[in-house]
Amino acid sequence: MTGRLYGVGVGPGDPELTTLKAARLIGAADVIAYHSGVGKESNARRIAADLIPHGLIEENLVYPVTTGLPDHPGGYAGAMAEFYEASSERLAVHLEAGRTVVLLAEGDPLFYGSFMYMHDRLSDRFRTEIVPGVPSFAAATASVATPLVRQTDVLTILPGTLPESELARRLADTQGAIIMKLGRTFPRVRSALEQAGRLDHAMYVERASMPEQRWLPVRDVDPETVPYFSLIVVPGDSVADTPGGRRSATGLPRSASLPRCGDGPAELTVVGLGPGPAAWLTPEAAAVLAGVDHVVGYAPYVDRVPQRIGLSRHASGNTVEVDRARFALDLALAGEQVAVVSGGDAGVFGMAAAVFEAAEDPAYAGVPIRVVPGISAVQAVAARAGAPIGGDFAVMSLSDRLKGWPVIERRLRAIAEADLVLAIYNPASRSRTTQVAEAQKLLLEVRSADTPVVVGRDIGRAGESLTVTTLAELEADTIDMKCLLIVGARGTRVSTSGRVWTARSVG
Repeated sequence: MTGRLYGVGVGPGDPELTTLKAARLIGAADVIAYHSGVGKESNARRIAADLIPHGLIEENLVYPVTTGLPDHPGGYAGAMAEFYEASSERLAVHLEAGRTVVLLAEGDPLFYGSFMYMHDRLSDRFRTEIVPGVPSFAAATASVATPLVRQTDVLTILPGTLPESELARRLADTQGAIIMKLGRTFPRVRSALEQAGRLDHAMYVERASMPEQRWLPVRDVDPETVPYFSLIVVPGDSVADTPGGRRSATGLPRSASLPRCGDGPAELTVVGLGPGPAAWLTPEAAAVLAGVDHVVGYAPYVDRVPQRIGLSRHASGNTVEVDRARFALDLALAGEQVAVVSGGDAGVFGMAAAVFEAAEDPAYAGVPIRVVPGISAVQAVAARAGAPIGGDFAVMSLSDRLKGWPVIERRLRAIAEADLVLAIYNPASRSRTTQVAEAQKLLLEVRSADTPVVVGRDIGRAGESLTVTTLAELEADTIDMKCLLIVGARGTRVSTSGRVWTARSVG
């Protein structure tokens, strides 16, 4: 009978934070295993030292490299994969012999730990159990004695190895945060905190719960002294979610308590970000985003705006467009410089219409509104395909959230009978799975089966794809919200090279 593998978390450093279950299993093990750096003591073993019986079999799994570029054809990743494979086989020998193996993990076994790689390789072959441990960030938070998150605060745990711009964006978009993996990454982590406006309350904690523990404000840390075993605690700003706070059900602060800035309303700018790539953001849009104090929008679009010092980001869901617009108008009314962002062009199924709808309220009569155009998704897909909208064309959304399906059917039929090229936005979603097939059937009643159809998916982004097919052969069940369809007209042609174009006149 084979043995059993235990992944045992021994906590962040203080032996008294090791759980009773972990202590019991360590004392009953046949084999104790742990990871360590070259020429270094294993932190996990040091924590559990007093619990390990004398004479027990020990397996010290020494990393071949911790940082830098090893002399391995597969680089760092290749060297580590080979190491984990060899380490798992060392443990497998004991398990096949029927021994109980306890693999020690500093903190928690499944939190940025090496046990996970052993689990990947051994759990399918041997009985495996995981014993959780106190993670380092819990000890660090306790050491600074500052509430981390409460009520509806969101906690985000970030590795300091992320690009600086990505760190800044994520820090600006969360309430509480923990930043791990510091060391050489500390200077850019500090810069990201400053860009996100989170530096003032960020606390640096080194070797949490260990005898040499220390903590101080991030502002006061000498970057040259930061070890790998350190992290940053960014307490959540829960004021907005406490009784009497300012946050509404939409996730946006309540406008009634916004402070007034300046002598009168500021201009509200609605910005089209384009379909995705930074190169498709217009210089005018980039200049607006570089100058405003607030960015308001649907979360994935707000995520595309680089974080910088002084910028406040206000992200919300996909079905609160008018609430979002009112919030932005309230900011502008209070004298704040604000941009409302949309993907593609803000005037094409975007936030521009929602802003003007909300601005019908006489309370916003004094707020000037400017719309900055962006490259639309239909333009991007058409350009990838060739020139399918080179002649007359129509644009429709298949979403029935704001209009009924009978209205969509009537408009589809009218476009088909008018022989217009048709661009279809929002063709399908998780809750709308049949509308593409229904539209296809309706169009085939009027259009020929060999009408060219272009399917663009995530155009301009990583993994983009472009498919040219026909109306009859369109696979409706493969279409989702990431797609935009262009259905040709009588004058639409597919060249021998596969490019799609529509004549400017129909003979």
